[in-house]
Amino acid sequence: MHRATITDIFFDLDHTLWDFDRNSALAFDKVFSKHGIDVDLETFLGHYTLINSDYWNRYEQNLITIEELRYGRLRSTFERFGMSHAHDVLHTLSEAYIDHLPEHNHLFDGAIDTLHYLKDKYRLHIITNGFSHVQKKKMANSGLQPFFATITDSEMAGAKKPDPIIFRYALEKAGTHASSSVMIGDSLVADIKGASGAGLYPIHFSPSGHAVSETGFQTIRHLSELQTLF
Repeated sequence: MHRATITDIFFDLDHTLWDFDRNSALAFDKVFSKHGIDVDLETFLGHYTLINSDYWNRYEQNLITIEELRYGRLRSTFERFGMSHAHDVLHTLSEAYIDHLPEHNHLFDGAIDTLHYLKDKYRLHIITNGFSHVQKKKMANSGLQPFFATITDSEMAGAKKPDPIIFRYALEKAGTHASSSVMIGDSLVADIKGASGAGLYPIHFSPSGHAVSETGFQTIRHLSELQTLF
Protein backbone atom coordinates (compact mmCIF):
# COMPACT_ATOMS: atom_id res chain seq x y z
CA MET A 1 0.00 0.00 0.00
CA HIS A 2 1.29 3.43 -0.97
CA ARG A 3 -0.33 5.80 1.50
CA ALA A 4 0.11 8.79 -0.82
CA THR A 5 -2.14 7.17 -3.44
CA ILE A 6 -5.02 6.35 -1.07
CA THR A 7 -8.08 8.59 -1.34
CA ASP A 8 -10.90 6.43 0.05
CA ILE A 9 -11.25 4.10 3.02
CA PHE A 10 -14.10 1.59 3.24
CA PHE A 11 -15.18 0.05 6.54
CA ASP A 12 -17.27 -2.95 7.43
CA LEU A 13 -19.84 -2.05 10.12
CA ASP A 14 -20.64 -5.01 12.40
CA HIS A 15 -17.70 -6.42 14.37
CA THR A 16 -15.46 -3.64 13.01
CA LEU A 17 -16.86 -0.29 14.16
CA TRP A 18 -20.14 -1.35 15.76
CA ASP A 19 -19.62 -3.80 18.64
CA PHE A 20 -22.09 -6.43 17.50
CA ASP A 21 -21.52 -9.00 20.26
CA ARG A 22 -21.96 -6.48 23.07
CA ASN A 23 -25.03 -4.86 21.53
CA SER A 24 -26.53 -8.22 20.59
CA ALA A 25 -26.25 -9.42 24.19
CA LEU A 26 -28.13 -6.36 25.43
CA ALA A 27 -30.85 -6.87 22.82
CA PHE A 28 -31.34 -10.52 23.73
CA ASP A 29 -31.46 -9.67 27.43
CA LYS A 30 -34.31 -7.25 26.74
CA VAL A 31 -36.17 -9.62 24.42
CA PHE A 32 -35.96 -12.62 26.74
CA SER A 33 -37.09 -10.56 29.71
CA LYS A 34 -40.00 -9.08 27.77
CA HIS A 35 -41.18 -12.42 26.40
CA GLY A 36 -40.53 -14.57 29.47
CA ILE A 37 -37.85 -16.82 27.95
CA ASP A 38 -36.19 -18.70 30.80
CA VAL A 39 -32.63 -19.40 29.66
CA ASP A 40 -29.22 -18.49 31.03
CA LEU A 41 -28.19 -15.57 28.86
CA GLU A 42 -24.44 -16.12 29.05
CA THR A 43 -24.74 -19.78 28.07
CA PHE A 44 -27.21 -18.92 25.32
CA LEU A 45 -24.87 -16.31 23.86
CA GLY A 46 -21.96 -18.73 23.96
CA HIS A 47 -23.88 -21.04 21.63
CA TYR A 48 -25.58 -18.30 19.60
CA THR A 49 -22.36 -16.50 18.69
CA LEU A 50 -20.93 -19.59 16.98
CA ILE A 51 -24.22 -20.61 15.39
CA ASN A 52 -24.91 -17.09 14.11
CA SER A 53 -21.44 -16.94 12.57
CA ASP A 54 -22.04 -20.24 10.78
CA TYR A 55 -25.41 -19.08 9.46
CA TRP A 56 -23.92 -15.80 8.24
CA ASN A 57 -21.13 -17.66 6.46
CA ARG A 58 -23.71 -19.79 4.65
CA TYR A 59 -25.84 -16.73 3.88
CA GLU A 60 -22.84 -14.92 2.38
CA GLN A 61 -22.20 -17.96 0.18
CA ASN A 62 -25.86 -17.85 -0.97
CA LEU A 63 -26.50 -21.26 0.59
CA ILE A 64 -29.45 -20.07 2.70
CA THR A 65 -32.04 -17.28 2.48
CA ILE A 66 -32.50 -14.25 4.72
CA GLU A 67 -35.48 -15.98 6.37
CA GLU A 68 -33.43 -19.11 7.08
CA LEU A 69 -30.71 -16.94 8.60
CA ARG A 70 -32.99 -14.87 10.82
CA TYR A 71 -35.07 -17.74 12.20
CA GLY A 72 -32.76 -20.72 11.81
CA ARG A 73 -30.03 -19.28 14.03
CA LEU A 74 -32.50 -18.91 16.91
CA ARG A 75 -34.07 -22.33 16.36
CA SER A 76 -30.66 -24.01 16.26
CA THR A 77 -29.52 -22.24 19.42
CA PHE A 78 -32.63 -23.19 21.40
CA GLU A 79 -32.21 -26.78 20.23
CA ARG A 80 -28.82 -26.85 21.97
CA PHE A 81 -30.77 -26.40 25.22
CA GLY A 82 -33.28 -29.08 24.33
CA MET A 83 -35.87 -26.35 23.85
CA SER A 84 -38.20 -26.08 20.89
CA HIS A 85 -40.54 -23.26 19.96
CA ALA A 86 -43.32 -23.01 17.42
CA HIS A 87 -42.62 -21.08 14.23
CA ASP A 88 -44.75 -18.14 15.33
CA VAL A 89 -42.82 -17.84 18.61
CA LEU A 90 -39.47 -17.93 16.80
CA HIS A 91 -40.80 -15.31 14.38
CA THR A 92 -41.86 -13.06 17.25
CA LEU A 93 -38.52 -13.41 19.04
CA SER A 94 -36.54 -12.86 15.86
CA GLU A 95 -38.48 -9.71 14.93
CA ALA A 96 -38.21 -8.38 18.48
CA TYR A 97 -34.46 -8.97 18.47
CA ILE A 98 -34.04 -7.13 15.16
CA ASP A 99 -36.17 -4.25 16.49
CA HIS A 100 -34.20 -3.91 19.72
CA LEU A 101 -30.72 -4.44 18.24
CA PRO A 102 -30.20 -0.84 16.99
CA GLU A 103 -31.24 0.55 20.39
CA HIS A 104 -27.84 -0.45 21.78
CA ASN A 105 -24.93 1.22 20.07
CA HIS A 106 -21.62 0.50 21.73
CA LEU A 107 -18.72 1.04 19.36
CA PHE A 108 -15.26 -0.47 19.49
CA ASP A 109 -12.77 1.49 21.55
CA GLY A 110 -11.17 4.29 19.54
CA ALA A 111 -13.75 4.26 16.75
CA ILE A 112 -14.92 7.87 16.99
CA ASP A 113 -11.47 9.37 17.58
CA THR A 114 -10.04 7.40 14.66
CA LEU A 115 -12.88 8.40 12.34
CA HIS A 116 -12.39 12.06 13.27
CA TYR A 117 -8.71 11.69 12.38
CA LEU A 118 -9.32 9.90 9.07
CA LYS A 119 -12.20 12.09 7.90
CA ASP A 120 -9.89 15.10 7.57
CA LYS A 121 -7.64 13.17 5.17
CA TYR A 122 -9.79 10.67 3.28
CA ARG A 123 -13.30 10.01 2.04
CA LEU A 124 -14.86 7.35 4.27
CA HIS A 125 -17.45 4.73 3.29
CA ILE A 126 -19.32 1.70 4.63
CA ILE A 127 -19.80 -1.68 2.93
CA THR A 128 -22.04 -4.03 4.91
CA ASN A 129 -23.88 -7.31 4.39
CA GLY A 130 -26.33 -6.45 7.16
CA PHE A 131 -30.05 -5.90 6.68
CA SER A 132 -30.56 -2.46 5.11
CA HIS A 133 -33.20 -1.04 7.48
CA VAL A 134 -31.32 -2.28 10.55
CA GLN A 135 -27.95 -0.92 9.40
CA LYS A 136 -29.46 2.52 8.71
CA LYS A 137 -30.77 2.65 12.28
CA LYS A 138 -27.39 1.57 13.67
CA MET A 139 -25.59 4.28 11.70
CA ALA A 140 -28.01 6.98 12.82
CA ASN A 141 -28.36 5.93 16.46
CA SER A 142 -24.64 5.35 17.04
CA GLY A 143 -23.50 8.72 15.70
CA LEU A 144 -21.51 7.13 12.86
CA GLN A 145 -23.58 8.56 10.03
CA PRO A 146 -21.84 11.98 9.69
CA PHE A 147 -18.43 10.43 9.09
CA PHE A 148 -19.33 8.55 5.92
CA ALA A 149 -19.79 9.84 2.39
CA THR A 150 -21.53 6.67 1.17
CA ILE A 151 -23.09 3.55 2.66
CA THR A 152 -23.44 0.41 0.56
CA ASP A 153 -25.37 -2.62 1.76
CA SER A 154 -25.91 -5.97 0.10
CA GLU A 155 -29.58 -5.33 -0.60
CA MET A 156 -28.95 -2.24 -2.71
CA ALA A 157 -25.96 -3.83 -4.46
CA GLY A 158 -27.77 -7.07 -5.20
CA ALA A 159 -24.76 -9.04 -3.95
CA LYS A 160 -23.03 -9.83 -0.67
CA LYS A 161 -19.38 -9.64 0.30
CA PRO A 162 -17.14 -11.38 -0.77
CA ASP A 163 -18.76 -11.10 -4.23
CA PRO A 164 -16.78 -8.50 -6.23
CA ILE A 165 -20.08 -7.06 -7.45
CA ILE A 166 -20.76 -5.32 -4.13
CA PHE A 167 -17.26 -3.85 -4.05
CA ARG A 168 -17.60 -2.56 -7.62
CA TYR A 169 -20.99 -1.10 -6.74
CA ALA A 170 -19.51 0.66 -3.68
CA LEU A 171 -16.55 2.00 -5.66
CA GLU A 172 -18.84 3.38 -8.36
CA LYS A 173 -21.14 4.92 -5.77
CA ALA A 174 -18.13 6.55 -4.09
CA GLY A 175 -16.74 7.75 -7.41
CA THR A 176 -13.36 6.19 -6.81
CA HIS A 177 -11.10 3.32 -7.92
CA ALA A 178 -10.01 0.10 -6.25
CA SER A 179 -6.33 0.99 -6.67
CA SER A 180 -6.76 4.06 -4.44
CA SER A 181 -9.00 2.41 -1.86
CA VAL A 182 -8.59 0.48 1.39
CA MET A 183 -11.05 -1.95 2.99
CA ILE A 184 -11.05 -2.53 6.75
CA GLY A 185 -13.03 -5.39 8.25
CA ASP A 186 -13.07 -8.35 10.60
CA SER A 187 -14.09 -11.18 8.25
CA LEU A 188 -11.23 -12.93 6.52
CA VAL A 189 -13.55 -14.14 3.76
CA ALA A 190 -16.18 -11.41 3.31
CA ASP A 191 -13.99 -8.37 3.96
CA ILE A 192 -10.37 -9.30 3.42
CA LYS A 193 -10.38 -11.87 0.63
CA GLY A 194 -13.40 -10.18 -0.93
CA ALA A 195 -11.72 -6.77 -1.01
CA SER A 196 -8.43 -8.22 -2.23
CA GLY A 197 -10.21 -10.02 -5.04
CA ALA A 198 -11.86 -6.75 -6.08
CA GLY A 199 -8.53 -4.90 -6.09
CA LEU A 200 -8.81 -2.94 -2.84
CA TYR A 201 -6.04 -3.02 -0.24
CA PRO A 202 -7.38 -5.02 2.73
CA ILE A 203 -6.63 -4.46 6.41
CA HIS A 204 -7.82 -7.13 8.84
CA PHE A 205 -9.34 -5.89 12.12
CA SER A 206 -8.82 -8.59 14.77
CA PRO A 207 -9.20 -7.19 18.31
CA SER A 208 -8.60 -10.63 19.81
CA GLY A 209 -5.47 -11.14 17.74
CA HIS A 210 -6.97 -14.40 16.45
CA ALA A 211 -5.54 -15.63 13.13
CA VAL A 212 -3.17 -12.67 12.90
CA SER A 213 -0.29 -14.85 11.72
CA GLU A 214 -2.50 -16.74 9.28
CA THR A 215 -4.09 -13.97 7.29
CA GLY A 216 -1.30 -13.06 4.91
CA PHE A 217 -2.69 -9.53 5.12
CA GLN A 218 -1.94 -6.55 7.32
CA THR A 219 -3.72 -6.86 10.65
CA ILE A 220 -4.60 -4.37 13.39
CA ARG A 221 -5.89 -5.14 16.87
CA HIS A 222 -7.08 -1.64 17.78
CA LEU A 223 -8.73 0.95 15.56
CA SER A 224 -6.35 3.63 16.79
CA GLU A 225 -3.56 1.85 14.87
CA LEU A 226 -5.09 3.32 11.72
CA GLN A 227 -3.92 6.74 12.87
CA THR A 228 -0.36 5.49 12.59
CA LEU A 229 -0.90 3.77 9.25
CA PHE A 230 -2.60 6.77 7.69
